Amino acid sequence: MSSLQDAKPDWIFRNARIIDGTGAPSFMGEVAVTADVITAVGPTGTISQRGANEVDLAGMALAPGFIDAHTHDDRIVLDAPDMLPKISQGVTTVVVGNCGISLAPVQFDAEPPPPMNLLGGAAAYQFPNFAAYARAVAHARPSVNVAALVGHSALRLAVMANIAVKASDAEISRMGDMLTEAMENGAVGWSTGLFYPTNAAADAEEVAALGRYVARHNGVYATHMRNEFENVLESIDEAVHTAKAAGTPLVISHHKCAGVENWGRTEQTLPKIAALAADHPINFDVYPYSAGSTNLRADLITDTYPIMISWSEPHPEMTGRYITDIAAEWGIDIHEAAARLQPAGAIYFQMDEADVRRVMRSPLSMIGSDGLPHDVHPHPRLWGTFPRVLGHYARDVGLFDLETAVHKMTGLTAKVFSLTRRGEIRPGNFADLVAFRPEIVSDLATYESPLLQSVGIDWVMVNGVPSFSTTQSTPGRAGRLVQRDT
Repeated sequence: MSSLQDAKPDWIFRNARIIDGTGAPSFMGEVAVTADVITAVGPTGTISQRGANEVDLAGMALAPGFIDAHTHDDRIVLDAPDMLPKISQGVTTVVVGNCGISLAPVQFDAEPPPPMNLLGGAAAYQFPNFAAYARAVAHARPSVNVAALVGHSALRLAVMANIAVKASDAEISRMGDMLTEAMENGAVGWSTGLFYPTNAAADAEEVAALGRYVARHNGVYATHMRNEFENVLESIDEAVHTAKAAGTPLVISHHKCAGVENWGRTEQTLPKIAALAADHPINFDVYPYSAGSTNLRADLITDTYPIMISWSEPHPEMTGRYITDIAAEWGIDIHEAAARLQPAGAIYFQMDEADVRRVMRSPLSMIGSDGLPHDVHPHPRLWGTFPRVLGHYARDVGLFDLETAVHKMTGLTAKVFSLTRRGEIRPGNFADLVAFRPEIVSDLATYESPLLQSVGIDWVMVNGVPSFSTTQSTPGRAGRLVQRDT
């Protein structure tokens, strides 16, 4: 490290409002970068050296690159490594493999079952083990870093002939070997999607048994819980019980209280989680929208909240339209319309804004987009999540200050996933940085026009490489598979 500190910096950023990712008050200062490392940080005027490149950030905030705590970017980092939907938001690291869905270690002869099809068709699943996926990420060199979880559904589909039952001891052992291989080759943990049919038959005993393999490597456990509707409290108990039994930290994915009959119940769930977190490491991610998105599912079809179609294989012309309007046009009920649209995806307006804000305010919450990049008409969270937090919720609504907003998308997330030398602006950390304009940063993507790039994110650096700017035609590509602290 001393040789880097003594070398002439490659970059010095001056006159910036530095928001360092810890949640501490911001300050006016400057940052030096040499190679891929931050080598100096201090108040304005304290870095006397001249850099090979000097950048005046007057009027801008300089923060650690944002870490998207919950994505399904497993395949898009390989197929479209410029990663414009994320790098344009200031995201420099994506956590993939959520909700039990990951590309490795499973392959398919036929089309993948839902929800595995959210990552693409059979051709997308090319990786019999995690090491093969890690090599693919290194070869693609995407514009963002990748922190990877291994999905429980992927494991079950790779090992089990019948996923409608609990795994046998022999099957758990085989899945455990796959988890061990993944952790030894750079995975940061694993995930379940107990809400989904590929994962639902797994009981707490199966989950805890597999979690112990991850615990041996200090990995984290993220879960799309079994129920986010009427049984949300029981699902929290199950998630915490299995994480404690395994000995892994717990991340509850996209915490919500879904369905109109459950609106307001975050007043119960949040105190419950906070109390349980006093005895075990627990956090959760949240996206800043009151609608979710996944496959079009028969058990989610209702007329109590709007449902927009995000894609449909037999009826692509219905993409972007509401299911009630489609049903009326076809002269049938919404359940029959949903069946006719399959296979399909949907956006469900199933949450209450007050609940979303309570979850976002919690000191345990991180920001995660949960975007689905393969959808024809995706949820706007794919392109807008992070500027929406900074602009709409921090600046306009005043839900929390800018330092807290940045902490929820940087330092806190790096700590929860044990990402080595990421998430804070301090000497010795990797140079993942974002410069943005607090007064104008805003999301532009909407449910009707979801592909619009946000404004106010001026400049992004990944591992010391300029990777995005408002004047840069092609994103730079310096991302890597990020390692966890051990």
